[in-house]
Amino acid sequence: MSGTLPARMRMTGKVCLVTGGGSGIGRATALRMASEGADAIIVAGRREAEIEAAAAACRELGADAISLKSDITREDDVAHLVRTAVERCGRLDVAFNNAGFQERRGPLEEQGMDIYDSVFDTNVRALFLCLRHQLPAMLVQGRGSIVVNASVSGVRNPNPGFSLYSASKAAAISLTRSAAMENAPRGIRINAIAPGRVVTDMMLRAGVGDVATVAAGLPLRRMGTPEEVAEAVVWLSSDASSYVVGHVLAADGGFLAS
Repeated sequence: MSGTLPARMRMTGKVCLVTGGGSGIGRATALRMASEGADAIIVAGRREAEIEAAAAACRELGADAISLKSDITREDDVAHLVRTAVERCGRLDVAFNNAGFQERRGPLEEQGMDIYDSVFDTNVRALFLCLRHQLPAMLVQGRGSIVVNASVSGVRNPNPGFSLYSASKAAAISLTRSAAMENAPRGIRINAIAPGRVVTDMMLRAGVGDVATVAAGLPLRRMGTPEEVAEAVVWLSSDASSYVVGHVLAADGGFLAS
């Protein structure tokens, strides 16, 4: 059964940062963090109205939430996000590096350099920038949890026509694992979530095909919801997964197993 499970207060006392938090998996995760007791949540993204609406929804759930318009492909913006968390709340406990970009479906030879730059700047360069600034903030306190939104496409491309997205997510997974091994001895846990076919605006814009047909090809015979992925992200973010490091958790309806 899909949907949101009852809150278990796994985020009590945590200061959290969510990039790409205005819609889809990012928004669902921010709200889930708020419902599970997060002290503070910084909701970041490019679309000001969306991230403020998400922050307002988090405040209604009891979290001290703010929105910060930002472009995480710009290092100054990333530095400002982390600095704001530390200055406002005294620390940064959890970061969900969720923002991503997927090209419209098409043959590789028809993808231009502008599309290449958009995909890799958002999915790889921005992830590097986020880790580069989040890690020092967490290392000061000797603890923290970072979750990267990867994709099953980084493990096995589920559809032709998304070569750049798949390559960028494979790079994101490799970067996640390398960073996890470097920082686990220093008290920072880094993991990735690999969603499968989840109904989001980005997925629909990319033109993955008929939703009913795609769903019929999955072992569960249905698409996932952002709320279901958020449940897994919060588990990875929380102390409930305290012995999980460098892992890529597939929330994919069984796609990778099939």
